[in-house]
Amino acid sequence: MNGFVDLQVNGYAGLDFNSDQYDDQLVIDICQRLKGEGVDTILATVITAPMETMLARISRIADLIEQHPDVRATIGGIHVEGPFISPDPGYVGAHPPTAVRAANDSDTKKLLDAGRGHVRLVTLAPEMDAGAQVTRTLTDQNIVVAAGHSGATLDQLNESIDAGLKLFTHLGNGCPHMQPRHDNIVQRVLSVTDRIAVTFIADGHHVPPFALKNYFRAMPDENIIIITDAISAAGLGPGTYRFAHQTVEVDEDRSAWAPGREHYAGCATTMPQMVDVLESKLGIPPETSLRWMRDNPARLLA
Repeated sequence: MNGFVDLQVNGYAGLDFNSDQYDDQLVIDICQRLKGEGVDTILATVITAPMETMLARISRIADLIEQHPDVRATIGGIHVEGPFISPDPGYVGAHPPTAVRAANDSDTKKLLDAGRGHVRLVTLAPEMDAGAQVTRTLTDQNIVVAAGHSGATLDQLNESIDAGLKLFTHLGNGCPHMQPRHDNIVQRVLSVTDRIAVTFIADGHHVPPFALKNYFRAMPDENIIIITDAISAAGLGPGTYRFAHQTVEVDEDRSAWAPGREHYAGCATTMPQMVDVLESKLGIPPETSLRWMRDNPARLLA
């Protein structure tokens, strides 16, 4: 594996995996384009929606993987982000709160059955998973479990880690703007980064570069993973785009805003562009960027 491994791609260059209609050929073309931009593997990401909608979207991606070799060569699996996340404002982010639900074995089985063995990663909020039961169930099936869109306590995080939690999804995002000074989700996660990996959106917008540098200094190199959280606007330019249930406005600087501009909704920055951000704004050497964008995520999926 020589190229980037992106664990969170909601869409790309006009393709939205959270849409209910798109052509097979568009997906094939996007996969070929990603290869040309140095991306070896992605996880196609389906976010929170009504359960039947999520099941249909997951099944559609599974069909594409199974039917098209060019797709299978790029889409290494499915990342299910939700619906077992916090419904609280800030934590829920761009996900529709009305579709959020507590983690349970019945819905988990439905999601996995729809994926037909292609679900590789599930993001949930530990506080929505009583006794870390679903985390344990997924781990037993060799599916990577990440915490995210979560205000979990330190005890809840540690309980989930003991049950198999391996990752935290896009730290510094999917959380409220205003939080307690010391005891907050960012500090709690940083305190356990010797036990789990953490993904970051390195577009220069989701987390300011100076804060990213602080996060990187605070945790082991082998547990740092860069993702794009890309939406259909990625690789295109400024404009208005669809992402799942909402319209997203992308600025000249590639920041992607949800309606009302209260928070970001995915990302319009590509992996090569994130390399530029890491190198130009944080002084990260190319070999380090490659570890964070290829070696570390590949090891997590191995």
